[in-house]
Amino acid sequence: MSIWGKVIGGAAGFALGGPLGAIMGAVAGHAVDKMKAQEAGDVGPDAFSRYSPDARQVAFTTAIIVLSAKIAKADGQVTKDEIAAFRQLFHIPTEEAKSVGKIWDEARRDAGGYEPYAEQIAMLFRHEPAVLEELIGALFHIAKADGVVHPEELRIIRHTAQIFGFDGHGFERLKHIHLGPDGGDGTDPYEVLDLDRNASDDEVKKKYRALIRENHPDVLMAKGVPQEFIDLANEKMAAINAAYDQIEKQRGLR
Repeated sequence: MSIWGKVIGGAAGFALGGPLGAIMGAVAGHAVDKMKAQEAGDVGPDAFSRYSPDARQVAFTTAIIVLSAKIAKADGQVTKDEIAAFRQLFHIPTEEAKSVGKIWDEARRDAGGYEPYAEQIAMLFRHEPAVLEELIGALFHIAKADGVVHPEELRIIRHTAQIFGFDGHGFERLKHIHLGPDGGDGTDPYEVLDLDRNASDDEVKKKYRALIRENHPDVLMAKGVPQEFIDLANEKMAAINAAYDQIEKQRGLR
């Protein structure tokens, strides 16, 4: 079963609880108002580690649907380009597009903000910053789908990144990777690799190897990124490799 089928089935949503589980329950037509408060956050700093891979993937995917919907309407309208980009980027099968659309529409109609969803996903993946980076990358893709990143869209993504635990520099690095410097063309390879320009050759190589390990698709899948989202990971890997190749040529590294 694809990740979309698992999300639509909603079974993992009740295990997750909280706003993510609630919106899945609303779409599935199940009552979730009796969930215990502790279900929203579970208990203990490592509680989510005992969740099944399916639950982790469902949490990640539901968060992307909800936050993407919130981002898409941030400029006051949801364009066809944004909807098409969402469907294409995340490889939603035709037979499941309608059901996924119900979650999207529920998120758009939800009078609440995006913060509760971002806070829950930050808690669930608190020890997996690479997974949270993938989610931020997905939001950038949605925001730029109509050709213009609206200031309000950027504000929401910035605040979401802050909720996820990224500082200002961390957000600017992700923005640089996905939008280029100042939203323009071209990238600074040192910014992409999160390196100081005065870093030694050994430091450059060490950082590059660490990023390759952390962002390898197989590693991300084991941490909760579904197969359907691996194109995002591949894009980021390509950016990391291109940045290292550029530095390698500049420095004459072998």
